Amino acid sequence: MGNKKYSIGIDYGTESGRAVLVDTATGEEVTTSVYNYKDGVIDEILLDGKTKLRPDWALQNPEDYITTLKVTIPALLKKSGVKPEDVIGLGTDFTSCTILPIDKNGAPLCFSEKFRSNPYAWVKLWKHHAAQPEADIINETARKRNEKFLSRYGGKISSEWFFPKILETLIHAQDVYEAADRFIEGADWIVLKLTGEEKRNLCTAGYKAIWDKHEGYPSNEYFKALDPRMENVVKEKLSEIIYPLGGKAGEITAEMSELTGLLKGTAVSVGNVDAHVAVPAATVVDTKKMVMIMGTSICHMVLGKELKFAEGMCGVVEDGILPGYFGFEAGQSAVGDIFAWFTKNCVPPDYHDKAKRKDLSLHSLLEEKASKIKPGESGLIALDWWNGNRSILVDADLFGMIVGFTLITKPEEIYRALIEATAFGTNKIIKTLENSGVAVDEIYACGGLPEKNKLLMQIYSDVTGRKIKIARSSQASALGSAIFGAVAAGKNRGGYDSIEEAAKNMAHLKQETYKPIPENQKIYSRLFTEYEILHDHFGRGENDVMKRLKKIKQTIIKNKS
Repeated sequence: MGNKKYSIGIDYGTESGRAVLVDTATGEEVTTSVYNYKDGVIDEILLDGKTKLRPDWALQNPEDYITTLKVTIPALLKKSGVKPEDVIGLGTDFTSCTILPIDKNGAPLCFSEKFRSNPYAWVKLWKHHAAQPEADIINETARKRNEKFLSRYGGKISSEWFFPKILETLIHAQDVYEAADRFIEGADWIVLKLTGEEKRNLCTAGYKAIWDKHEGYPSNEYFKALDPRMENVVKEKLSEIIYPLGGKAGEITAEMSELTGLLKGTAVSVGNVDAHVAVPAATVVDTKKMVMIMGTSICHMVLGKELKFAEGMCGVVEDGILPGYFGFEAGQSAVGDIFAWFTKNCVPPDYHDKAKRKDLSLHSLLEEKASKIKPGESGLIALDWWNGNRSILVDADLFGMIVGFTLITKPEEIYRALIEATAFGTNKIIKTLENSGVAVDEIYACGGLPEKNKLLMQIYSDVTGRKIKIARSSQASALGSAIFGAVAAGKNRGGYDSIEEAAKNMAHLKQETYKPIPENQKIYSRLFTEYEILHDHFGRGENDVMKRLKKIKQTIIKNKS
């Protein structure tokens, strides 16, 4: 391997931890390793086998995060033959907002016998939506007090974020709240475990915990208005010291060296979020370019030089993606998850048999069949709210829907309509950004979906009317973390002194691009008008049938239990 130097990136996702070993000079991904979490997403019953969870809960076992380090890093070294002394840096990213309560030694409360059967002591995953009532309180209180911070988040704080989840714990499990020495993002907890240093990162603080580099967190008076017990929540349960992206959080401890096989003293970058860290991995380090991180959900990222406010954005954070830029984030709560739901629950047996005979995945068969359908031919249109709406309505109480069924509607027509719905959702986000003064001239895509579904990418190009470029790496978030790991190590050790410099050498695009087909564009423009009518009718209070149905459902479930 000569004098080559390497960095490792670990992407902590919803179902697995993915690690990649990267040549810092070229960005070549030498090898990868994946650990599928043993306990996955805990959304029905706790690991004690008896504590049932209510609807909208989504928890995880932090032991899976440590096991990811134990399994993937030694595997990278073994498969590649790279020596530990040639690995100069390690970067990590996390799906977010994923938080956990810890004790004064940094141990998760769910590890203790006292709290093992208390769901509030476990990791609340990003898609834990049970804190919607608390998010409503947070938003209503902010509006009454005319809090300035609301405008940075499109007018609403999401139930997926930091303080709704903390308030939920306080209201329903005060003993857990009081026992917690700190509440911490998974992104920062794994860095704490690796280095022994608690270094809270600017990205999660800014986008998920209502922090601003000029104003800090909301005031004590605001938190007191939420609940008197939360008046000093920042001082008592968080940390007011926030660290910029691209910085070095610390170095691998002796304990983590033994666990991973990396040398003690190896540089570890400040933590990051899976979507945000993927932006430079898609080669984007300047303005007017949207990066779509496409998987179970989609995150939409754009860099700007001026502060702008857009309805329903997940946030605009100064230095939140790259230093020196305002980072705009929006997103869709379910995309790949919708297609997975459909193939699991709604495809007849003969389609399964045909896919097996043709040696295709069910998705590939449906893509093949759906690609023969012209835009508008099925007569179907859908709303993409199977997991609520993240942007621009910021409402977890909305449902998905499909209009236009007949007795001859085929599975591939539904499959295509669902793809189109998610593309319409992305187009709605782009329109909202542009109406607020944030330009989007080109789209860059990365993640699992661009790798798997060419029809989907063409539909997105047709619906948005924009060329789409594809990141070369199939593990863009892990590559992004490796880029940040190389920056944490610094130029003197074989890394880089800036994210831009690292991205220039380590990030690459594929040759293939997707360009809009004019005749498809015309039809999709008409269909998008219909999508917007449905979007506003069911999402802006004209018809709250979805919320009424959810209340009926919750009442029935509560009475059954």
